[in-house]
Amino acid sequence: MEEQDAAAGAQCAEEKEEEKEVAEADVSAPEEEEEDEESLPHPEILDIFEEGLAQLVQDPLLCDLPIQVTLEEINSQIALEYGQAMTVRVLKADGEVMPIVVVQNATVLDLKNAIRRFMELKQQREGGVKHVSWRYVWRTFHLVFQGEKLDDDKMRLKDYGIRNRDEVTFMKRLRKK
Repeated sequence: MEEQDAAAGAQCAEEKEEEKEVAEADVSAPEEEEEDEESLPHPEILDIFEEGLAQLVQDPLLCDLPIQVTLEEINSQIALEYGQAMTVRVLKADGEVMPIVVVQNATVLDLKNAIRRFMELKQQREGGVKHVSWRYVWRTFHLVFQGEKLDDDKMRLKDYGIRNRDEVTFMKRLRKK
């Protein structure tokens, strides 16, 4: 009986040794993978990421987005698809139309902030003007929908009657004499 206990103990010790060796082999494998991951230079990783992003943007849902898309733009496009957001077309004086995406219950201030973000991204991509004084912009221009000025920043767009794909005009204020 003692011999059987000794044999079982020896077998158990051998199994533990084998498990330890297997565990050590498993631990060393991820370390090698980590070294491989670290060996890629940053520009190559960026190239791989941009290629993957370009493939994502080819999706019919995201095809309207630029190549240098931001997470914010992707989330806006998805919200549009699910009906959680709407597109307000903002017409500038030079005839350019800016498609601005805002949530369904957005206020005039939300629309102004979305216009600001749209213009900042556009300037960043095109390498245009570095700084715009938005305080000056909103002091000299206002938004107009069907002849009505959108003066109250706290009022919701729906309260003005603005729906998905409606057009708002970016109009210069007339000076008061």
